[in-house]
Amino acid sequence: MSKQTQRLSRRLEAIPRNVKQSVTPALITAGRDLSVSMRLLAPEDTGALKDSIHVTTPGESTPPYSQPGGSTVARENQVIVTAGNTDVRYAHLVEHGTAEAAAQPFFWPAFRLKRKTLANRIKRAIRKAVKEAK
Repeated sequence: MSKQTQRLSRRLEAIPRNVKQSVTPALITAGRDLSVSMRLLAPEDTGALKDSIHVTTPGESTPPYSQPGGSTVARENQVIVTAGNTDVRYAHLVEHGTAEAAAQPFFWPAFRLKRKTLANRIKRAIRKAVKEAK
């Protein structure tokens, strides 16, 4: 094999490793940014709902009774933002409303508001990791 082929082969092998290392911090930052937006939009009665918004990093477990999805372990390169816990089991009722109470959405509006910004942050981290792979 030529030197150029060897160099290309090493770089192609390094790209996935670099991307995994670079994306995790970007995902955690994006999750924290999203949780701040959710806290700003969440209605405040006692403050328990705002306090229940949680960012779960890779390898951690989400709080029991959290929305959406309940207790789940975040996989590698996955960050999960949830609302609710064992004390606050009503996050979905606040978000979607009940027969007696009007909906006060905070979770999905924050996600829709931040989706493009967060995706761009992660894409930048990936592009940078690919360029720096050696």
